[in-house]
Amino acid sequence: RLANAATPLWRLLYQEQLQVKYESQRKILQTLTSRLEELGIDAQKPDGLCCPLQPVVPSPIINGYRNKSTFSVNRGPDGNPKTVGLYVGTGRARNIVCVRADRMENIPSKHKQVAQCYEEFIRCSPLDPCILFHEGGHWRELVVRTTSCGHTMAIITFHPQELSQEALVTQKALLKEFFTCGPGTVCALTSLYFQESTMTRCSHEQSPFQLLHGEPHIFEEMLGLKFRISPDAFFQVNTGGAEVLYQAVGELSQASGDTVLLDICCGTGEQQLCTIGLSLAHQVSKIIGIEVVEKAIEDARWNAAFNGISNCEFHSGKAEAVLPQLLSSWEDTRPLVAVVNPSRAGLHYRVVRAIRNCRSIRRLLYISCKPEGEAMRNFLELCCPPDPGKKLAGEPFAPTLAIPFDMFPHTVHCELVLLFTR
Repeated sequence: RLANAATPLWRLLYQEQLQVKYESQRKILQTLTSRLEELGIDAQKPDGLCCPLQPVVPSPIINGYRNKSTFSVNRGPDGNPKTVGLYVGTGRARNIVCVRADRMENIPSKHKQVAQCYEEFIRCSPLDPCILFHEGGHWRELVVRTTSCGHTMAIITFHPQELSQEALVTQKALLKEFFTCGPGTVCALTSLYFQESTMTRCSHEQSPFQLLHGEPHIFEEMLGLKFRISPDAFFQVNTGGAEVLYQAVGELSQASGDTVLLDICCGTGEQQLCTIGLSLAHQVSKIIGIEVVEKAIEDARWNAAFNGISNCEFHSGKAEAVLPQLLSSWEDTRPLVAVVNPSRAGLHYRVVRAIRNCRSIRRLLYISCKPEGEAMRNFLELCCPPDPGKKLAGEPFAPTLAIPFDMFPHTVHCELVLLFTR
């Protein structure tokens, strides 16, 4: 049941999975085409779409490709409340159970091993799991991150409830002992982090990640660069797939030695590392990265310096505040290309407006993990006729090419790269 819920395409041959994804992306483009037609834009090309749609680019790795997995703690099918795994069922039907991830094709064996060890630890602990915050309990989710360099980071979330500082120190010591001297040593963790959290999700600022053992960072290599990864850093979950995606973005941007590339990371809550910008820095004159989380800027600057990249400048703050300010006074005559990779919430309207109203941007690459959602609104705002009421004065963009990338084999999801030009 778990495999069917989380990875519904797992039974299909990989070529069949790609075909399913191609058809779903085609439907999304058909929707965009008809929405553009409603705006009075003659968008339809001979094949009925607003721009050519290329076949789905396959993932270089099909099984065990995830470099990050999040495991919950809840009741298992046998009723044991200390089961570590993934949810099946819905809250509405009240049939949620937590099922071990043993048979999940997309999760690597190392992640499953750490989850199994964490389950063993909490089952021996006298403390209860925290299933509903108001009902008490302590042990919460586990995040496991691995890299192609062989590093493993585990982050354990714990609800302190009314525990004293002394009791918390004891629990942290027991956890550390289990993973460094006890049965958990088989996991060979590079980093073990602990976070006391009274909310569903906490940032480092709200509740610091406490390093119990090992190195503060793990490292990933991609496209000849080395990236430092903090506990809450955003990194594409499929490293091999990300390499293919970023190489294609480099080609599609047509960025040359005199190009300035805008790498706009928008509001994921997790800190992004400006990985796209850094990976393309060698082929452009300058990279300008915008990121909301200050710590991500720290990491991005460190990564740039470590890799000997000196043509980057990073701005910290919300893109909707930083970008309009940056572009309103833009007088640089060099070609300006923008790459946006927003969360599912899409781009803030002020970001779209700033891009649209900046004459220097003739080429925009929009990378979307959910193009049928809020991103669709952005596409229409970028392409609609000038609208003084909405302060969209700039010349409209037009969709020029669409390329889907399969970053998530066995699931129905993929990343769509849409090239807009004007």
